[in-house]
Amino acid sequence: MIDFCKEKGFFNIQTPNTCYIIRIFPDGTAAHVYYGARLNGDDMSYYHLFRERAFSPMCKIGGHISSPDCILQEYPTACRGDYRTPALEIEGRDGRRDCELKYSNYRIVKGKPEIPQLPQLGADFNEAETLELVLEDSTAEIKVILSFTAFSDMDIIARHTEIINTGNNEIKLKNAASMNLDLWLCGDYEFIDLYGAWAREHAAERVPLHHGVTVCESRRGSTGHQQNPFAALVSPGTDENSGEVYAAALVYSADFRITAERDQFDGVRLQAGINPATFTWLLEPGKSFVTPEALLTFSNSGLSGMSHTFHTAVRRHLGRSAYLKAKRQIVINCWEAMYYDFNAEKIRKFAEKCRGLGIDTFVLDDGWFGKRDDDRSSLGDWFVNKEKLPGGLEELIDICKKAGMKFGLWFEPEMISEDSDLFREHPDWCIHTVGRKPLKSRYQYVLDYSRPEIADAIYTRISKILKENDISYVKWDMNRNITDNGSDYLAPDRQGEHTHRYILGVYSLMKRLTDEFPNVLFEGCSGGGGRFDLGMLYYMPQIWTSDNTDAVARLEIQYGNSLVFPLSSMSAHISACPNHQTGRTTPFKTRSDVAQLCNFGYELDPAKLNDEEFEEIAEQIKLHRRLEPLVEKGTLYRLISPFGGNTFAWEAASPDKSFACAVFVRKLAVPNDPGYILKLKGLEPDKKYTVEQLGLNLSGAALMNAGIPIVELGGDSISMLFTVKEI
Repeated sequence: MIDFCKEKGFFNIQTPNTCYIIRIFPDGTAAHVYYGARLNGDDMSYYHLFRERAFSPMCKIGGHISSPDCILQEYPTACRGDYRTPALEIEGRDGRRDCELKYSNYRIVKGKPEIPQLPQLGADFNEAETLELVLEDSTAEIKVILSFTAFSDMDIIARHTEIINTGNNEIKLKNAASMNLDLWLCGDYEFIDLYGAWAREHAAERVPLHHGVTVCESRRGSTGHQQNPFAALVSPGTDENSGEVYAAALVYSADFRITAERDQFDGVRLQAGINPATFTWLLEPGKSFVTPEALLTFSNSGLSGMSHTFHTAVRRHLGRSAYLKAKRQIVINCWEAMYYDFNAEKIRKFAEKCRGLGIDTFVLDDGWFGKRDDDRSSLGDWFVNKEKLPGGLEELIDICKKAGMKFGLWFEPEMISEDSDLFREHPDWCIHTVGRKPLKSRYQYVLDYSRPEIADAIYTRISKILKENDISYVKWDMNRNITDNGSDYLAPDRQGEHTHRYILGVYSLMKRLTDEFPNVLFEGCSGGGGRFDLGMLYYMPQIWTSDNTDAVARLEIQYGNSLVFPLSSMSAHISACPNHQTGRTTPFKTRSDVAQLCNFGYELDPAKLNDEEFEEIAEQIKLHRRLEPLVEKGTLYRLISPFGGNTFAWEAASPDKSFACAVFVRKLAVPNDPGYILKLKGLEPDKKYTVEQLGLNLSGAALMNAGIPIVELGGDSISMLFTVKEI
């Protein structure tokens, strides 16, 4: 997978369909040569655009006079003639920022060495190969190790960077990108990212790549609802099935920055890493800093090719949860049914109504702990509210078991309420600035997880609950972002480390709990999709996609999310109507159809359903059980985009192409509707299939090329679900 031609200085990093080529020049410059569709072992010595540029410094490279700011660099630095965004910025003892990295040595190893303290892709000895490229600056006394892991089963190159202080003086890191990719792109490429807000996450945005820097970032202490740590560069006209795509996604859950810089010569520099706006790191002599991992992929088969690669990475190589390859629990969450107003008798009636429906797990959401009856108290007091629940969790678990269900529980481990025993005992444990009252959001503060003793204390409280009770599911929430950044635990010259140390502390707690309780299904949440990222998915195999449960709103949220994340990572529930977020009423069938190809569940009071809807639940669950293998392993095809249009469709097909499910939704009724044609994908053209809902027997070619006519849709928010089975 990785070859080195010592004579000409070329490293060739190969995946099944792509290759990434680096050239080491005699002067030690580590230059990028090519990334794209796999080549045939050609000598790439000819492939460069070296020439002297006006108003740019001169340098000699490979026998050519050129300029540093038009050389494709593997890991660019500051103050040495490359005026584009540096991947590495340092400040020495003398305050100087200049750095010039030169090749030192390399190592190629089988498998994928572990990155300490951070989430990451994993690979066995025979599944991957890793290049560690060592660059050094003897003047700045710094060593940089660039890691590139190529996988045998997918077109992903996993990258991270280690920076080592080789001198006797402290160095301050001011920027340390996980990856840098310099490209010569022909034509006006476009930039895709996922933006949003609470209750409307993951909207796909596509804009022309202008000259200068296009930025996707978070400064919130979390990845956030507003932008996701993913970006793609696409050639003009790229669609689902054709066009070139260069994409990067970070395996990280805190402040990030992804930039695409189009320079004066139309070269493009794509970078991803920790956001330098909120980051510095004091690197002591002999110490090292390791960046989060970034995943890089190239597709010449459009956005579907990119998405399928990311989905493979998540399903096969991200995390160690037993639930990655196990049947997920169908849950019913009582939040929208009861909010804080519940007791054992209400839960008994609720659970009895669920008996025999096929629901796996009842989930008790917020309000079971401390003295919490609203959102103004008790976060951090992770002990049962005996006034509300005198029989404790044991009584509720027994109620659920008698109704044929397991029991799940909600936590918000990273937060603390001012009105809580924990705050009264440790008022300094929240993130704050001495002498300044910290800002509240949702009436709560954030615990300072940069302090190990806080993570230890919360671990003790939560693990006690999990040890003493038969709990099969945990929803881990985070309902605000960080303000008042900094910590009394850190020295003045280390305050810029706070946000990164915070997320390392959160990761350490997640690792301890998920390792100790492997049979518990942990689901991530941050006001819905406010921290839907690859870092969280390493510890928790599924995430609550959005607090917005409205089926029509979920079309865009789930469609955009699927650009990076597989169906098996998304949770979607059927909720009550009128919807609690939008006030919209949609048919019960539509709510089911939109949720079926995700991790399925309910967010309602079954006692308030009419008889027809109640009877539908058992059939909906029966259908989902049949579709579960598609959610777990199926190939996703986005058939019709909901962005800017009135219709939506997506499809999941089994890997062997013997079974598929497609969902079509029309948002608003159209008078004198012309009808629609739904063309499927992922089938065998020469095989015969039954469209079960229509009783039609058709070839895969007919279903993919001619399609299924859809007519006579009455009303708003109407859906159709088709299952297609090989005969």
